[in-house]
Amino acid sequence: MSPAAAEVRELLLARIKDIPDYPKPGVVFKDITPLLADPLAFAALTDTLAGLAARYGATKIVGLEARGFILAAPVAVQAGVGFVPVRKAGKLPGATLAQAYELEYGTAEIEVHAEDLRPGDRVMVIDDVLATGGTAEASLSLIRRAGADVAGVAVLMELSFLTGRARLVEGLAGAPLEALLTI
Repeated sequence: MSPAAAEVRELLLARIKDIPDYPKPGVVFKDITPLLADPLAFAALTDTLAGLAARYGATKIVGLEARGFILAAPVAVQAGVGFVPVRKAGKLPGATLAQAYELEYGTAEIEVHAEDLRPGDRVMVIDDVLATGGTAEASLSLIRRAGADVAGVAVLMELSFLTGRARLVEGLAGAPLEALLTI
């Protein structure tokens, strides 16, 4: 890790607040709102992710609902590429592509506007946290079903004690997965 990358990592870590027993006892929630409120930390995060978008050759950035929107939109602007929100089912008007996926207790579904991703697009997925990987895996399926290519996935934090990375291997099909922080 370069000294600059180590400095960014430390800045980001210093701005993430642990909230014990939220949303339920035994869970330590990683609150990124202090990072977002700090213009230097948020800019460093955006710059780092925009650099990854350039390295991956991304032509579109997908942000996963909801905190992924906050991170992905400024990255898309800085990288000079389009931003495409992936939303929970029923939140987008018009024609959509939908993808169901398994949760710990049940299923969920995400959607994207059918016309926002096209063959030839190289799509980078951005989210705040990679936990079990269900939403990210479903987004990779949506991208490919739209005819676009997966350029990679980038997350602010990966919870290494969960199975997200392993779950994404097949869907990534060799595309990179970058976690700026591994916890």
